[in-house]
Amino acid sequence: MTERRLMLLGVLATLLVLVTGWLWLRPAGGDQFAQCRRSAVAGGTEALGGSFTLTDENGQRVTDQQVFDRPTILYMGYTYCPDVCPMDTARNAAAVDVLAERGISARPVFVSVDPARDTPEQLRFFTDAIHPEMLGLTGSIEEVTAVSQAWRGYFRINDSEDKENYLVDHTTNSFLVLPGHGTVEFFTREVSPEEMADRVACFVEAAG
Repeated sequence: MTERRLMLLGVLATLLVLVTGWLWLRPAGGDQFAQCRRSAVAGGTEALGGSFTLTDENGQRVTDQQVFDRPTILYMGYTYCPDVCPMDTARNAAAVDVLAERGISARPVFVSVDPARDTPEQLRFFTDAIHPEMLGLTGSIEEVTAVSQAWRGYFRINDSEDKENYLVDHTTNSFLVLPGHGTVEFFTREVSPEEMADRVACFVEAAG
């Protein structure tokens, strides 16, 4: 009886160790991307984003489901931006090229927050100069405002004195959107193309 009791206690102790180890090692809160995350936002990244219908650089109306049909790096800016937008979108494009070398197909997307000047034709000229896979999107001021707010962005068009040659204040984060998962991460301007590619690859692999 004593030997059986000791054996039973040994089995229970082993199970306890295994369960404790599993609870310790599993992703926090059941988050399959926990090992990939480097940024945090109130409410979680799942609170970022939303559905939309915009006009692409070819003049076609497209939905968010059509746009986010592969891993996507989303950025919001304007084509007349003198420095920040070209630098940020070039960084995103470089990250996409690094991912392509690793066998991961991703797409950079540029949403204009300056719809008065950024026609589909102007967008196509800008995106083609940055990357052949970059998709430009625009819409009415109400539509692009809704998209910006959905990703907790901000922009202000400073055209009160000059309706043609004006600057636009805007946030500069880039967002990783995965099909079936929505927005899973965001990147600040300081992130290099290589680091962005590494982090995107982690999420893509974790998504399966």
